[in-house]
Amino acid sequence: LLLRWRWRRGLWKKVNEARQRQERSLVQMEMAVRCFREQHPSVNMISILSLPLPELSKKLRDGSLPLEHVFYAYVAKALQIATETNCITEYLQESETQLQKAKRTGKLGLLYGVPVSIKDSIDCQGHDSTLGFIKNLNKPAAEDSVVVQVLRRQGAIPFVKTNVPVSLISYDCKNLIFGQTFNPLLYTRTPGGSSGGEGALVGGGGSILGFGTDVGGSLRFPAAFCGICTLKPTGNRLRPLAMNALFWSLPVVTAVGPMAKDVESLALCMRALLCEDMFSLDSTVPPLPFNEEVYSSTQPLRIGYYETDFFTMPSPAMRRAVRETKELLEDAGHTLVPFELTNVDYVFFNFCFGGVFADGGTSLLKKFKGELDKSVGLFFWLAKSPNWLKTVLSWIAKPFVPRFSNIVRSMKANTVDEVWSLHHEIEEFCHQFIAQWKKLNLDVMLCPMLGPAFGIGYPGKLSVAVSYTVLYNALDFPAGVVPVTMVTDEDEEELKGYQGYFRDWWDRTLAKAFRGSVGLPVAVQCVALPWQEELCLRFMKEVETL
Repeated sequence: LLLRWRWRRGLWKKVNEARQRQERSLVQMEMAVRCFREQHPSVNMISILSLPLPELSKKLRDGSLPLEHVFYAYVAKALQIATETNCITEYLQESETQLQKAKRTGKLGLLYGVPVSIKDSIDCQGHDSTLGFIKNLNKPAAEDSVVVQVLRRQGAIPFVKTNVPVSLISYDCKNLIFGQTFNPLLYTRTPGGSSGGEGALVGGGGSILGFGTDVGGSLRFPAAFCGICTLKPTGNRLRPLAMNALFWSLPVVTAVGPMAKDVESLALCMRALLCEDMFSLDSTVPPLPFNEEVYSSTQPLRIGYYETDFFTMPSPAMRRAVRETKELLEDAGHTLVPFELTNVDYVFFNFCFGGVFADGGTSLLKKFKGELDKSVGLFFWLAKSPNWLKTVLSWIAKPFVPRFSNIVRSMKANTVDEVWSLHHEIEEFCHQFIAQWKKLNLDVMLCPMLGPAFGIGYPGKLSVAVSYTVLYNALDFPAGVVPVTMVTDEDEEELKGYQGYFRDWWDRTLAKAFRGSVGLPVAVQCVALPWQEELCLRFMKEVETL
């Protein structure tokens, strides 16, 4: 008992030190802003913050807008949003030095002088990448990840790191070190996750361009919940160097991508990143520069669409968002073709859950070993259970709660042969999906996006609701999110009849999570085939414009 008490005390000491560092970061930001305002009292920060990224970067490059005016305008706004939402974990004080260096050297990259925010899990030299784990505190990264290196070479100034949920396997944004992050649109709602700190900061206007990662919707949930845009590229189109070694790789592919208020900002970011620096720093990234011709094309598109995946019943607002977008696209001269999704339940349980927990949860247990936070309680308990107990539980639960039964079954430890078979099955599914796509002669796909933002705590109860997003991690297709509408009183009234497809505890909880959301944004997903990010962005731009 004494040893356990000493161990817990040591962990809490590390947590308190990290929280004090976070508080000091906010104080440093406040002092930097105060000092700037005293020296430049006439600077109109509101007008700077209102500029879209393409216009801002143009003014920075031609010298009509001083670098420090933009930098401190965003530091001030980020400080305000951090105070309201608890989204920032650390201020990168060396950004002030980089600012002065950029002024002296004048090397004009595409993102020259643009302040950018970085998700906790993406390495920045000299700073922790905690993933919400106490054990990762006081272990600063030895070097910048490739994405951060390329950003710096393009003139961007990373100035803050943002909060994440513990282990990144949640679409909420809470950990034991830095606490809960709140949605800037409504503080009783989650900002989404796992790039939730980025979503809150960009959605609140405290960052003009943010970077996160996506392993099952971790970019797309925060974008949809906070009313902004994002692009999850094909897994290897952009790649962080380390990302602090997540405990899974294939078959659910992780991607790094940008978040911004509009699609043109995402396109500018991709232009900047898909350069010789990216290709030389990471030889696993294919040397495919940004294809301007595809992005700027005005040819009518042939667009597949579906309103539901027949696994997670869409809310009335989600269904309406797809229908209204479909009608607008048709009116604009595009061809819309119904696309029939099949076996999403099999894909979800066997490929996604089964792929992530192919070792029976052993890697998950290792990551949480020596941690105080056991917030993924059910998965943690199942991971510790032997295979025979999982089999018995799955068999008992099947007649009453079939989805729980499938989750338990998918968490059984696999043999090497079974893992190889799983990879082969995923490959076969991908080929079949692409064959169906090609048969319909599609360019892109319009899909629902889960929303609006849930109340805090609901994502932890609704892990099964990620089916709309995780599908495109399993397929490794580029997928973007664009907000298109808001929840109306009519949606809220229609929600009273919501029952779900399984009518189980999860469906009843999902109905509660959707309620009371009038005025919150609802988005759609825009999807393209692998390596066609430019086409995906072009489609997103069309949706945004309409």
